[in-house]
Amino acid sequence: MSFIHEDFLLHTKTARRLYRQFAEDQPILDYHCHLPPKDVAENRRFQNLFEIWLEGDHYKWRAMRANGVPESHCTGAAPSYEKYLAWARTVPATLRNPLYHWTHLELKRYFGIDELLDERTAPRVWEQANALLATDELSAHGILGKFRVKAVCTTDDPTDDLAWHRAIAASPLATKVFPTFRPDKALNVHVPELLNPWVDRLAAVGNTQISTLADFVDAIRQRHDFFHQMGGRLSDHGLNHAFGSFPTEHEAASIFGRARGGHAATHEEHGRFASYMMLIFGRLDAEKGWTKQLHLGARRNSNTRRFHEMGPDTGWDSIGDWPQGDALGAYLDRLDQENALPKTVIYNLNPADNYVMATMIGNFQDGITAGKIQFGSGWWYLDQKEAMRWQMNALSNCGLISRFLGMLTDSRSFMSYPRHEYFRRVLCDMFGRDMENGEIPDNDDLVGPVVRDICYGNAHRFLGLNVA
Repeated sequence: MSFIHEDFLLHTKTARRLYRQFAEDQPILDYHCHLPPKDVAENRRFQNLFEIWLEGDHYKWRAMRANGVPESHCTGAAPSYEKYLAWARTVPATLRNPLYHWTHLELKRYFGIDELLDERTAPRVWEQANALLATDELSAHGILGKFRVKAVCTTDDPTDDLAWHRAIAASPLATKVFPTFRPDKALNVHVPELLNPWVDRLAAVGNTQISTLADFVDAIRQRHDFFHQMGGRLSDHGLNHAFGSFPTEHEAASIFGRARGGHAATHEEHGRFASYMMLIFGRLDAEKGWTKQLHLGARRNSNTRRFHEMGPDTGWDSIGDWPQGDALGAYLDRLDQENALPKTVIYNLNPADNYVMATMIGNFQDGITAGKIQFGSGWWYLDQKEAMRWQMNALSNCGLISRFLGMLTDSRSFMSYPRHEYFRRVLCDMFGRDMENGEIPDNDDLVGPVVRDICYGNAHRFLGLNVA
């Protein structure tokens, strides 16, 4: 039997039945990812396995470094095949890391390869994969069709002209591709050398001048309107922690004005300005019926030396450890008091905060929109089997897992779509065990629709995207 067999991760007969009947054939709505719109618009064809599999993958880079692989073979200048061989030599060392599962699931689903990847099998895998990458089925468009991806929501800066999205919309691609509004750079009053060039770009793309906070907010609103016109219905914020220390408009304007003049805000001033802007963003989302996403808990760029050498998103980030409950509660409460709380998905990176998040969402359900405030799927370091179960158990114990929006890729790679399969197998295994243990009824008419909706239906109904 091959390692990735038809019952992979499905440990009971009931789990296997649930997966076959209710999960396996569901389409994918990838409502948060980092796929490059340019690659979709140009229907990118990948020249080799390195390009589609290792290019930009900091999960793999971290494992390779831990295995003694030099930086030249991670982010450096080594030839593509040599980097691939370094990864192949690393794979046997990743046992019990989710990378081992993902690696072999991806090889199976994209290329039909059953062999375990190691230094011995690497040349055969390389040749077989590269031959298939030359076919239409594994172009960017082919992959989206192969995995039945109904829609993709990319992650986009407000200053982006969305030209690639426009090109995609005009193409025959069946998969819908929508922009997501990610205004994190608007909060950088503590780093004027980053803030001011970005504000200048915002002014330029909006053909306006930005001198005051009022100008800034107007320009952001203009871009938010533009994203809406382009089909966007989600925003996203990557925050170390929630912000809930609200200044007056006059104070926020003063902080912004000083930053525009090159004077960095203090730590406290940054927190207060960020709190003010997060209210602005929440109001904009609520006005248009959008869904807000909050990604909380990452400690980014921990290795200063490596960050200065390579920049962000190269594998030097970890789980952070900030108190989240008070500020998050204050933020949601302030918007709720204004009747301006949008549909919201809260993703948690620190498992210590799972029950904080799972109970917080219950404080702000409105009795109108089912699951209005969501405890989002496990992400980043928590997007693996064990942590998926932690998140779903916390949600089940404190809320309604039946309303859960399910999985997303949160990935820059076109090789990540088996993560949905991986999640669905874990989901069905969890429900199947409960059914066989007598902890929930052994009734497919009851459980099956819940599984099916978590896989696709809930997200389709909730997000309001123009998807057939």
